[in-house]
Amino acid sequence: MEIETHPHKPFVPPNLQILIIGSFPGKDQALQGKWFYSAPRNQFWKIIEAVYRKELTTTIEKQELFSALGIGMADIILKAKRKANNNLDQNLDIIAFNDKALTKILRQHPNLKILFTSRFVEKHFKKLFPLIQNIECLPSPSPRFATMSLADKISRYRELLPTM
Repeated sequence: MEIETHPHKPFVPPNLQILIIGSFPGKDQALQGKWFYSAPRNQFWKIIEAVYRKELTTTIEKQELFSALGIGMADIILKAKRKANNNLDQNLDIIAFNDKALTKILRQHPNLKILFTSRFVEKHFKKLFPLIQNIECLPSPSPRFATMSLADKISRYRELLPTM
């Protein structure tokens, strides 16, 4: 398998208050240049649409909503190889972390609330940034995280994300 490089820079609106950190784009998403969390089975945007009762069909609509809310996005991994032909985090051989970009964001916005899209991301973030405190893990938007219903995931995201 070849080394893949993350296709997107972190999304950081000027009024950043919450940073959502994921792992790495899905294989098809990376190849097609689709924006964060756009793998077809990923429930992230479906959850966000339900939380804000707003249809989000384009990258611009997603960016406008998150800009208005002060929500940014980044991934913990910059470069990876896939050990298998799927999107599971466990099958990523991490070549390089996105620590330089994340360090820059953390320095510029020291009072951020940080939300992770999985325990996998949280574990790696804590190794890279052990002193950062204001952190919490969202329910994974992966459909493989079936221990929680979509409705329960939406409810938890509503608790942790800002209101309009």
